[in-house]
Amino acid sequence: QREVLPEIEQKLMSKQQGGDSKSPCFLKKCVLLLLPHVRFTMQKDKDQYCITFEHIEKALQRVKGTVCRTPLLKGPSSMNVQGKELYFKVEAMQHTGSFKFRGAINAIKAQIEQNTAPKPLCIVTHSSGNHAQALALAAKLCDTEECPVKPATIVMPRGAPQVKQEATRSYGGEVILCDNSNEARQEKANLIVSERGASFIHPSENPFVIAGQGTISLEIIEQFKDFGLNAPDAIIIPVGGGGLASGNAVALRALFSDKIKIILAEPKVLDDAKRSFDCGQHVKHDPDNKLDSVADGLKTTLGPNTWPIVRDLVDDIFTVSEEDILHATKQTWEQLKVCIEPSAGVGVAVALGKEFNSKYSSDKGIVNVAVILCGGNVDILKTTKKMEQLGL
Repeated sequence: QREVLPEIEQKLMSKQQGGDSKSPCFLKKCVLLLLPHVRFTMQKDKDQYCITFEHIEKALQRVKGTVCRTPLLKGPSSMNVQGKELYFKVEAMQHTGSFKFRGAINAIKAQIEQNTAPKPLCIVTHSSGNHAQALALAAKLCDTEECPVKPATIVMPRGAPQVKQEATRSYGGEVILCDNSNEARQEKANLIVSERGASFIHPSENPFVIAGQGTISLEIIEQFKDFGLNAPDAIIIPVGGGGLASGNAVALRALFSDKIKIILAEPKVLDDAKRSFDCGQHVKHDPDNKLDSVADGLKTTLGPNTWPIVRDLVDDIFTVSEEDILHATKQTWEQLKVCIEPSAGVGVAVALGKEFNSKYSSDKGIVNVAVILCGGNVDILKTTKKMEQLGL
């Protein structure tokens, strides 16, 4: 520490002079001071994670020409808070209406590359909607005479929005409904994989999926140059299963080390990532949590592949209320003129919220902030009804 972290040593010495160095309070302060530095020194061992930056670069080559290069929009002045400029990466305009298509097409193309068997690929997954649609379309697009791919089989919770269920079928996917719990999804998907000899592509844990999602940051960095900027000072990413957060965290740390603040956004009622991050241990949703959030795309939890990346490479996680999510969603519809789903509104709510803007103020060098609008598959009538109930 004396060689690598002299500023930490100085802080600890000053703390010691003002109190008992053996007290639990003092020791806790030491840990809190060291924790951010520990996180970023841990990332240097890149082999500890399920993907590296090289995987993301390969993913970019695989998906080029198939995925949309979605726009990066500068927010109107009415959405700027405390001297910040907001920039929105509109993955709602991606094929199937969300960022999930990037990971899905990369995963299937990678599997085709590895497939030496003559039989057609049979793909299975579970999803509340966005990964379902993405995998259904990806399987359809990858199906050729040379490398046949069967229609994707998707296990979806019965509570998934009807618009997402119908869209998944329209892309050629076979939808099989199950109970609303994460455990029920996985159990049903495992049964189908066993019965059909299929390949399971997890919506957030599959390394090729994670690498595909990481291509978003590579586009953001290129597009920031159009505004005369090298990169954002901070990026806000919604988090559920963590595939989007993990892929982009690996990309950004490889390119910019700790020069960009990586902030995750999560609903308060689905706060497994926040609680895991705060205590330093991977936790799931509480057993009695009914997962009742308007942000239906963020109900899944971090897993063994995504949690270590979030734990080590992310700067902070903020949670927002259901009312804040709906208000931010409505504000984006009206002022940015982009129809996002509430899961994307979670990131906007953090960007506009007092907690984030107080901790990461423009006085501290956080001026240009990118927000990933992760999707736009929204049941407008149902969502507007909830907005009206809250008087929004």
